Formats: sequence, C-alpha cells, structure tokens
Amino acid sequence: MITIDREGAYSHIEREKLLDRVMGLARFQKSSEILRRNRLPADGLAFVAHDGKQMIGTVRLWNVKAGNSGDALLLGPLAVEKAYSGSGVGAGLVYAALNAAQSAGHRSVLLVGDPDYYARFGFHANPASGLLMPGHFDRHRFQAINLGNEDVLSGSHGMLYATGAMTH
Repeated sequence: MITIDREGAYSHIEREKLLDRVMGLARFQKSSEILRRNRLPADGLAFVAHDGKQMIGTVRLWNVKAGNSGDALLLGPLAVEKAYSGSGVGAGLVYAALNAAQSAGHRSVLLVGDPDYYARFGFHANPASGLLMPGHFDRHRFQAINLGNEDVLSGSHGMLYATGAMTH
C-alpha cells in the first residue's frame, strides 16, 4: 500500500539514497540546488511516499524571496523510484505539497521542471518570466503558480534567493 506523509526527522539518509538513484550526481549542479544548499526545507512542507516500508518518492518546498514579490516557495526536487514512474506517486506528492503550502498561508510556488508535467497542477512560465535563478537555468522550464486567488507574482522581477533556516 502506497502512503504519502510528511517527511520524518530521520528520513534524510534514505531520501538522499533515493535521490542518488533517481537523479544521480547531476542534481548537485542545478540552479535550484544553489538555493537549497545548507538549508532546511520549509517547515512542515517536506513529503515522502512509501510502499510498505520502502521510500519510493520525495518532494520538498523551500523558503525563498522571489525578487520584488517577496516570500515564495521553491518546489524540488521531486523524485520517484523508476519502477513507480507513471503510477501517480509524483502527482500525489506535488498535490500534498501544494495543498499543505496553501493551508499554511503561502502565496506562490516556483520550480524548474518539465512544463508538460507541471501544467496539470497549474504551473506556467508567465508568472516567473521576470524572475531569475542563481546560476544557469532553462527559462522555459522556470515556472510558477499562485496559491489562492491573488496574483502575487504579476509584474515580479529580480533574483530568487534562499531565506530558509540553515542546517546545523
């Protein structure tokens, strides 16, 4: 039975192994990783999927400042064991993260990812078009969603930078 829940206090070792298997070392070169490095995910916004006792998926949201539009969240990485690709585990993780973020009062989420995959959740490139990521990033893969009815990213411009708590 597959379950999705908040990441536990001791999930990080299993999570890192999952990310290594699914994404490899190239994940450390991504612009999003610059914003995550030495930071903790946003409070209560890290989720894992399990099939029985085995971790099969993970997603986290991170606190960032989105240029002049202020506080936002950065989604990623989203990773699911290859054997579960297409099973809905990734979508379940994204929905869990977005719903929890909105419930906690967050107003927008940004990510760098496959536009075709993330469109189903409401992500589009336009809200992020005036924003920049540190380092190299693919502009067409840089997307955002406003949570709720307010278009908080309209007219936003500037650099994303990390604001979350530092690791110890």
